[in-house]
Amino acid sequence: MLRSRSLCETSPVPAGKKSGRLASGTDGRPKRVTLKALANHLDLSPATVSLVMNRASVADSIPRVTQERIFAAARELNYRPSFSARWARTQRSFTVGVVVPEVSEGYAALVMSGIEDHLLKEGYFYFVASHRHRADLIDEYPSLLLGRSVDGLIAVDTPWRHQLPIPVVTISGHNGSSGVSNILLDHDHAAELALRHLQQLGHERIAIIKGQAFSSDTEVRWKSITEAAARLGVRLYPKLAVQLEGDLAGPQLGYRVTKRLLERNERFTALFAFNDISAIGAIGALRDAKLDVPGDVSVVGFDDIQSAAFQNPRLTTIRQPLRKMGMIAAETLLRRIARPEDDSYPREIVVAPELIVRESSGRVHR
Repeated sequence: MLRSRSLCETSPVPAGKKSGRLASGTDGRPKRVTLKALANHLDLSPATVSLVMNRASVADSIPRVTQERIFAAARELNYRPSFSARWARTQRSFTVGVVVPEVSEGYAALVMSGIEDHLLKEGYFYFVASHRHRADLIDEYPSLLLGRSVDGLIAVDTPWRHQLPIPVVTISGHNGSSGVSNILLDHDHAAELALRHLQQLGHERIAIIKGQAFSSDTEVRWKSITEAAARLGVRLYPKLAVQLEGDLAGPQLGYRVTKRLLERNERFTALFAFNDISAIGAIGALRDAKLDVPGDVSVVGFDDIQSAAFQNPRLTTIRQPLRKMGMIAAETLLRRIARPEDDSYPREIVVAPELIVRESSGRVHR
């Protein structure tokens, strides 16, 4: 599924507001605002306005207050740069590609919102390609996006094995490909936060829901959990570990594996889920089994999606700053696009998790 959106479209000008057309033509229709007219309006040189509007690398030398004044006037006057002129001057399409597993509530949606916010602010178009974990589409989409003349590419939770002639930023990519900047979560710290929280509440038998085999975070997070458990002296029981199956992103996956876990008749007092969506499904299965959360079983999720704070009970979770990660990815990509000759770009940017304690976790009732 390949979708495109324009992030440069301007909303209609409300009645009574300045329309941005400084004069009307002989046919009565408003004239298009030119770069020179915008520069005259600001009492600046056309060269200065052009550098800022085209995000030229040397524009960083222009005071930020001046840049903001130029962008504000461009919005007020409804100035739109000529795409063909921008292409001729910069040889850039001002378009990026974004590759995601799927677009639904949860991880991908929050990351995308951060990417969108930064691209919107910087006046970029983008294409979104959703591969649904199909290997053929993961291989095909980069070439397809290159064919649409994107200036760079962001891959979200997607295995990355490509060598492209454009800058690439991955989120949760966990790869060492050359030419790639990786935005990663500190999974070691995240695992320790969750296990220490449950340990301090007196839990000794903790069930773990692992992610699907195709998820980029699954292997890395499981390794972090086992190492954190060893450091904290928390025993992990093989029969209390289950893995999500299927490529859907709904609570039903967590519901199914939790039912399977309960059928093993292995006692546990806490459950640490791979993500909030599976944690919500797990709570449903526990309740159907007449178990109280957190009275009988405490549940901890991962991600802190928007609905986590509005579940019943409200979900304790490890907050992964997904929107911030999306913004960092977009910012990093555009910086690399603007400075293609600069080889000092970051290969890895690690962000910190946070434990958010709500009502789904509590002390053990012995």
